[in-house]
Amino acid sequence: MTPVRILIADDHEVVRRGVRALLEVHPAYQICAEAVDGRDAVEKATRLHPDLVILDIGMPGLTGLEAARQILKACPSSEVLILTMHESEQVIREVLTAGARGYVLKSDAGRDLVKAVDALRRHQTFFTSHIAEIVVGGYLDGQHGERGELSILTHREREIAQLLAEGRSNKEVAKILGIGVRTAETHRNNIMRKLDCQSLSDLVRYAIRNNLVVP
Repeated sequence: MTPVRILIADDHEVVRRGVRALLEVHPAYQICAEAVDGRDAVEKATRLHPDLVILDIGMPGLTGLEAARQILKACPSSEVLILTMHESEQVIREVLTAGARGYVLKSDAGRDLVKAVDALRRHQTFFTSHIAEIVVGGYLDGQHGERGELSILTHREREIAQLLAEGRSNKEVAKILGIGVRTAETHRNNIMRKLDCQSLSDLVRYAIRNNLVVP
């Protein structure tokens, strides 16, 4: 049987090592690459087309949610598993909207990670027990079409909002995203207007509230 090729993306080396250790004992799984942040994950997934991508949410430069959207657009046959410490209802909604089919809390990884990978390998969904309770309990019923704060922004604006909240200048944002400085400035102005932010500190609070950055 052809091994399941897996990309692990987390900005903490100890987490990547732990995930690798849990999976490498199974001959059906092959770790094809590791990524240190969301942007690195998108680049490697686009180049390697793994069967499964394991993503943390709170990564610098590009969140796991945005990385998931971009990876699934570039590699629609890949499956995405979110491995995170976050379990808020808003994050769950955003994860499902992004197209990820699995959600495991890091605290449950020892018990659930292999089961989750096996489920996604068979193109089934898998949720850590507490997350499953929220989903099965009908939280998403009638709410899937609601517009949350994040949906006010375009995907590019969410990327830029995260970078700005991390303290990047317009020039740094432009370099990271490969756009002009004036374009970055225009995006920043649009973001501040849409979110009714009067200062960078307002934007930072928004980013923390919406899990774009970790406080």
